[in-house]
Amino acid sequence: MPDDKGDKKMKYQEFLARTSFEKEDLLAFAHGHLIQDAPGEMGRLPAPPLLMVDRVTWVDKRGRRGHITAEKDIRIDDWFFQCHFLGDPVQPGILGLDAIWQLIGFYCSLNGATGSGRALGCDAVEFNGQIRPHNRIVRYEIEIRRFSEIRETGAMIALGNGKVFVDDELVYVMKNAKAGIFKDIAYTDYPIRSDHAIGGLPPHEESTLDKVLKRFRRNDGQ
Repeated sequence: MPDDKGDKKMKYQEFLARTSFEKEDLLAFAHGHLIQDAPGEMGRLPAPPLLMVDRVTWVDKRGRRGHITAEKDIRIDDWFFQCHFLGDPVQPGILGLDAIWQLIGFYCSLNGATGSGRALGCDAVEFNGQIRPHNRIVRYEIEIRRFSEIRETGAMIALGNGKVFVDDELVYVMKNAKAGIFKDIAYTDYPIRSDHAIGGLPPHEESTLDKVLKRFRRNDGQ
């Protein structure tokens, strides 16, 4: 809550208890300024223009399961309409999918995860429609089917089914989307060439993320 000096940062326990967030909150989270007393490095939402959410309208946490819903306002001058495609503007479908991953990562943070967020894939995607410049509102609905902590590494992973609606019409479906929060992988000293400056994998080595995912699958009987 704001203090007498007008500080709008929220306490960590308030963050964990919140069930909705406005655009100002999401922008502050993306920039690392939302939480006053964070217990460690917090995963971040991407900043604009890749932030695909204007507000989180509902969060429901029920142990290993839950729900998160959110919305984005469509603007006729959104950056992707200016290039995808010339003469035929349509929102790239991948941005709607990325919104689902963004929200699953945010859900992990709301369950106490600290570290860096990463998308981890999905099992299937269906595109049934499109998002055009004169549509009004995109709504994301995600059913969190599993949420797990990998105690050996401190990683947290969530898996859920996501739906994307535009003006109340279902246009995208994403099945078993996975995202997680991982410790000690942030490239905080960019652009200096340091330990986390290069991605990919060394030959014949299993990545930390692969090890965590194997543990996640074993824990959940997959």
